[in-house]
Amino acid sequence: MNYAQSLTLSLEILAAHKLRTLLSVLGIVVGVATVILMVAAGRGAEEQILDRIRQMGTNLLTVSAGQTRIIAGRQRQMDTVTTLVVEDAAAIAEACPAVARVAAAIDRNLALRWEAENAHTTVLGLDPEGFAIRKLSLAAGRAFDADEARGRRRVAVLGPTAAKNLFRDADPIGQTFRIGRVPFEVIGITSPKGVDPNGLDQDDLVIIPLETAMRRVMNVNHIQTIFVQARAADQLDRAEEEIRELLRQRHRLGDQPDDFTIQNQATLLATERETARAMTLLIGSVAAISLLVGGVGILAVMLISVRERTPEIGLRRALGARRRDIRNQFLFESAMLAGGGGLIGVALGLGGAETVSALDYWPALISWPTAALAFFFSVLLGLLFGIYPATRAAALEPIDALRAE
Repeated sequence: MNYAQSLTLSLEILAAHKLRTLLSVLGIVVGVATVILMVAAGRGAEEQILDRIRQMGTNLLTVSAGQTRIIAGRQRQMDTVTTLVVEDAAAIAEACPAVARVAAAIDRNLALRWEAENAHTTVLGLDPEGFAIRKLSLAAGRAFDADEARGRRRVAVLGPTAAKNLFRDADPIGQTFRIGRVPFEVIGITSPKGVDPNGLDQDDLVIIPLETAMRRVMNVNHIQTIFVQARAADQLDRAEEEIRELLRQRHRLGDQPDDFTIQNQATLLATERETARAMTLLIGSVAAISLLVGGVGILAVMLISVRERTPEIGLRRALGARRRDIRNQFLFESAMLAGGGGLIGVALGLGGAETVSALDYWPALISWPTAALAFFFSVLLGLLFGIYPATRAAALEPIDALRAE
């Protein structure tokens, strides 16, 4: 019997048992669709996290006071350190050739008041250069300039969330509100940026000049953070080394450990990418288990088919069919079951990913190689789980098979 005849006969046999055929491929359908959908969701989440990191700034280095650690998924300062000062930021800008821009910053969660409205939000004291370094664009109004920063002017730029929480439906531009007891004039509203990789709302903040924050609001002479922009992406590591060496000299640390932490955006991107990919792989692997369940279902159905068709096998053998003809027949059927289920699963998985992404339920990024691989493995599983029933059918002796009831 040639392959065309085997294929035709397999189609006729599968069509004759529609319900059993449907139930046998259901596991493969669910498995393939789940793998495609989960991997798409994982890749979408990965890209979303990386986009949020990129939105923090270009070629960015962040120098934080004290040692920081990642606790419960968020970066936290382990102790209060007051050795990082504005002069350190100026020294970095002057003495580090790989550095293009520098902006010192300090932030605290403070109370805001406007008329009868109250809110708590992050108040960020920032050098004017920080708007460019952190990619803080404006949706309305303007940013404060260097003259206003040096003059310790009481002007503020609000994030969209902070503006909505405090001013409700009123136009914030030109309004005067208070941070604690200090009045500030709203001169700008930033464009929305969403949440950062730590899950914090980047739009729930008030930005004021650094000197104003230090002297008029927080009454401190130290800073918490220095944002640094390297001249190019390939100079991030060099800039990090220059900054570390300079700050250790300025802080006279000697043999003591650093009293600051430097975060390299390139390193952060690589770490987040590896973590996200590992999570995507884990999710995909768990989803792939349902493919194995589908393979077991095909094995069970094929064993039942062998038992039901034992007289047919005996008759075909008596009429001259070879063992390999019987084996190929059952392998064809198992492969067709798995392949058909795989195609349906691919269609459902791709359609589901597109639907989820279009409805903004979850960011989904379709992986065509994953879809092709899922289909390939569905067919492979069908062949593997069909080997035993096919071998068992081919091993039947004609006389014994014809005697079977």
